[in-house]
Amino acid sequence: MDKLVTVADQFKPQGQLVSIQAFGNGNINDTFLVTLDSAAEKHFVLQRINTEVFRQPQLVMRNMCIFTQHVRDRLERCPLDSGRRWEVPRVLLTQDGCDRWLDPDGLCWRAISFIENSQCFDTIQNLEHAQEVGYALGMFHNLMSDLPPNRLADTLEGFHITPNYLQHYQQVLAKNQICPSPEVNYCRQFIDARQAWAHVLEDAKAAGKLPLRLMHGDPKINNVTIDSTTKQAIGMIDLDTVKPGLVHYDIGDCLRSGCNPLGEETQDWENVRFEPDLAQAVLQGYLAVAREFLTDRDCEYLYDAIRLIAFELGLRFFTDYLDGNVYFKVAYPEHNLCRAIVQFKLTESIEAQEQAIRNIVCDL
Repeated sequence: MDKLVTVADQFKPQGQLVSIQAFGNGNINDTFLVTLDSAAEKHFVLQRINTEVFRQPQLVMRNMCIFTQHVRDRLERCPLDSGRRWEVPRVLLTQDGCDRWLDPDGLCWRAISFIENSQCFDTIQNLEHAQEVGYALGMFHNLMSDLPPNRLADTLEGFHITPNYLQHYQQVLAKNQICPSPEVNYCRQFIDARQAWAHVLEDAKAAGKLPLRLMHGDPKINNVTIDSTTKQAIGMIDLDTVKPGLVHYDIGDCLRSGCNPLGEETQDWENVRFEPDLAQAVLQGYLAVAREFLTDRDCEYLYDAIRLIAFELGLRFFTDYLDGNVYFKVAYPEHNLCRAIVQFKLTESIEAQEQAIRNIVCDL
């Protein structure tokens, strides 16, 4: 705790430090909520950036400063017509004006403003919440749609490039002795049956059918902030992976995480199901603010995006399990294996409802 106090003191605005506590359930960075006795700013978020994942934290912070300032400037020029609240986290500088701080052990820390009177959920609560989640992602994409993708660095090369994950999976298989089990065999067979199809979005991008835009990179349900009073979406957090890419990965990831009522951590594998009604509500909220920059060709690939991102995350979880759990945080040795099975069962459910999902996209 003394070390956390020392770190927080590098960033804190006016006020005395009251407490520091673990915050959120992210799989990559270590996150803490700092409480102050200040009337002006009672909280801020303190994070240790995982430099094993983000090897150039200076680019992560540069990106965050550029796009958050862009969004704030745009909202100042053109406030939301509805008068709705929209919050953009601020990067808090150290006492000597830097956007991050290296401690004596070489660990990299940063601080960002806390969005008060807000909450996040791990699963969608109802259809109204689903529509707000879609609105949040659509507004996020809309507010960045006029920021040229080349203004931001690619902070995580290969992220959401499914063929690259397949290549890494094959390398891990080749270097590790794999202990067979029914669960492991299921995952390997599942991946083998879909390897050729997994190039679908990257092939479309290479053919010029899908344009490069800016994406959030990790638009899971628990990265959408909801106003505690109005229950409306007011922003998106966890901004480390904002980078040039395909918005289809964002749309697919949002639907993957939102339309599985049992969530990512369930062990009730046989009852994992993709819910089309939730997908329809998410897409309605999304398209209400994003339709103007999506093309007909974009819409043609939405089903593929939904199916692919569930498969991709399962592939990543399974690969990490085989490689000794070196990327995602785990609570027990088989945690990533269980997570992989959830995503593959979700993929199966999506595939079984392909026509229904395509009809939803077409009708919207």
